[in-house]
Amino acid sequence: MHLSTHTWMRPEPLELTLKRASSLGYKSIELAGEPSRYSVSETKALLKKYNLSCWGAVTIMYGSRDLVAPEPAQREDTIRYMKDVVDLAAGLGGEIVTVVPSTVGKLQPKASPREEWGWAVQGVRAVALHAEKKGLRIAVEPLNRFETYLITNTSQALQLVEEANVSNLGIAFDPFHLNIEEPDLIAAIRQSGNKIFDFHLGDNNRLAPGDGTLDWPLIIRTLREIGYDGALAHEAMPPIDRTPLGNFGSKQLEPEPWDVDEGTLQFLKDHASGVPRDDYYTVVLARTVETIQPLI
Repeated sequence: MHLSTHTWMRPEPLELTLKRASSLGYKSIELAGEPSRYSVSETKALLKKYNLSCWGAVTIMYGSRDLVAPEPAQREDTIRYMKDVVDLAAGLGGEIVTVVPSTVGKLQPKASPREEWGWAVQGVRAVALHAEKKGLRIAVEPLNRFETYLITNTSQALQLVEEANVSNLGIAFDPFHLNIEEPDLIAAIRQSGNKIFDFHLGDNNRLAPGDGTLDWPLIIRTLREIGYDGALAHEAMPPIDRTPLGNFGSKQLEPEPWDVDEGTLQFLKDHASGVPRDDYYTVVLARTVETIQPLI
């Protein structure tokens, strides 16, 4: 196992992300799934410069991105987008792409549950078959009930994997989401076994590991028991304190304007409360290393 970090939480120049991660002891990155934002050749050069590898990428599901939309054209566009993310990761020598089947923040179905389940199976299978040709694995990520209604626990994700029936398809395990939904987090890790293809790092409150109540030594021991040897990808996103205690957000929040597309900025506002300040975000990343590195 090794430490990795996502890039979606702070949409800054990639070199700044890589320089920070490398200086703190991270070994790889899991890119935000925005293929238009990254040049493969330039990204490869930066990864080499900072002695990092690309673990993979994660789909960023906002706007019209939705494998279970009632409109066939929208589903096809989403499949095409996910395949583009696979191509990006493959071009960078990545190993996995983590996918969320539906739009993050969509909390009610727009078609029948039976129809939506069928579309999810078909869509994920199409993406997995494309990834198989590229030598990558696909990991379906369950989110908590406040971010999706579709796949919220490991049993549901494993059922989707079984029905899609592609050997390179597994799950991404995020203990922040799953400590809300699973009655026993450790039992869920054991149940998932060798189908865990990716593992994200955030405590029960989505602070950095060690700043919540999760038992990280037990989690890491259990991952070792099931034979997981991939990345542990930092995805902590502390809430922004907009009260007088946090000086109305200024202690944590980067001021606008930000040079980023509106869709990405809105996604951050909706699901991470905003863009964290450079110095604050660096402390959060360092805390993850402090907690996890001695355990691996």
